[in-house]
Amino acid sequence: MPPSVQCGGQTEIISHDEGQAEILANDKGRAFQTINNHKHAVSAGDAAKNAYHSNPKSTVFNAKRLVGCKIDDPDIQRDQKHWPFKVVKKNDKPAIEVEFKGDKRQCSPEEISAMVLVKMKGTAEAYLGKTVTHAVVTVPAYFNNAQRQAIKDAGTIAGSQVLRIINEPTAAAIAYSLDRKGGESQIIDLGGGTFDVSLLLIDDGVFEALATAGDTHLGGEDFDNFDIAYFVKLYRTKTGSDVSSNLRALGKLKHEVGKAERTLSSQHGNDFSETLTRAKFEELNVDLFRKTMKPVEQVLKDANLKKEDINEIVLVGGSTRIPKVQQLLKEYFNKEPSKGINPDEAIAYGAAVQGDILSGDESLGDAVLVDLTLGIGTTGGVMTKLISCNAVIPGHHHEREGRVLVIGSTMSDCCGL
Repeated sequence: MPPSVQCGGQTEIISHDEGQAEILANDKGRAFQTINNHKHAVSAGDAAKNAYHSNPKSTVFNAKRLVGCKIDDPDIQRDQKHWPFKVVKKNDKPAIEVEFKGDKRQCSPEEISAMVLVKMKGTAEAYLGKTVTHAVVTVPAYFNNAQRQAIKDAGTIAGSQVLRIINEPTAAAIAYSLDRKGGESQIIDLGGGTFDVSLLLIDDGVFEALATAGDTHLGGEDFDNFDIAYFVKLYRTKTGSDVSSNLRALGKLKHEVGKAERTLSSQHGNDFSETLTRAKFEELNVDLFRKTMKPVEQVLKDANLKKEDINEIVLVGGSTRIPKVQQLLKEYFNKEPSKGINPDEAIAYGAAVQGDILSGDESLGDAVLVDLTLGIGTTGGVMTKLISCNAVIPGHHHEREGRVLVIGSTMSDCCGL
């Protein structure tokens, strides 16, 4: 069966066979989407992530925020100020400029993503003891057609055929529903790079997306940026030194900002230690917390439902572990979010099940979902809809047993050259 790949910042490979699914890890553990070029070797995952502070200009992350986009995209312009690597224009598309083997090289976001997939492919082959030629890959639900095609292209560059691109909330819903008969749930996916909210009907193996909303530039990475800005300002106040342009110092701070105790040490003798309390963290990121609720409200509006109609709230992605996020959802829906699945692994598990189905395992049933509206061009360039966005095919009517809201997000991808 083909392994599944969760294309987020914390990339996971899952092998599902004979009803069992397990995460495949390399000798360094989980593989984060980070690529680092140090001297003449390309590293990925933890090795690249740990080398970020010592080789920031050649460490690439967040490539997923660039795939399928134009160079003049306002979001890319805003993100660039937080990246140590240089983004340049190449055929009206963004390219990442790094030094490799002494020469400057411009890599497309697809090529960066492919480097990560190659590493993942090698991990899977080493574990399975055979060549891997196919894969199921998950992407944010809010990805447009160009972004989805870019991920497929990355798979081709990596030497794998992408059997299916599946929405991350849908994959999470598959994992969530394995031991449940049905229901309508809201899946909330908040990770490091993107934010998705999907409202799905789950009924006897059929996954009907009633509505989807999200933000491809909202995730844990953005929380980190606010925290980093706070510490840079605090460091300047206490030491009189401005490290905002010191990429090595920012790399160390970015590494430490994920820990409970935030510490920045300068190589020039100024040691700095500061604690970020939960209250301060929530104060710094109050605007981002407000933004997370907008897609939640939007999917209910699009589905013409009230919050009281939601049966289950499923949280996916590492950032949904933030207590403030859970508090806001609990207060809004007046119920506790479901904690029946691992938010870090649910997407990859669901994709693995889908991979098993595609490989011919009939015991798992099947599920078909149309993620984008399908139609034909008519006179005047107007599109006539044939199948609406999120419609299940083949179409049929069934009694709704419940609504599942999936809320989540993927972590930022990172790659070092």
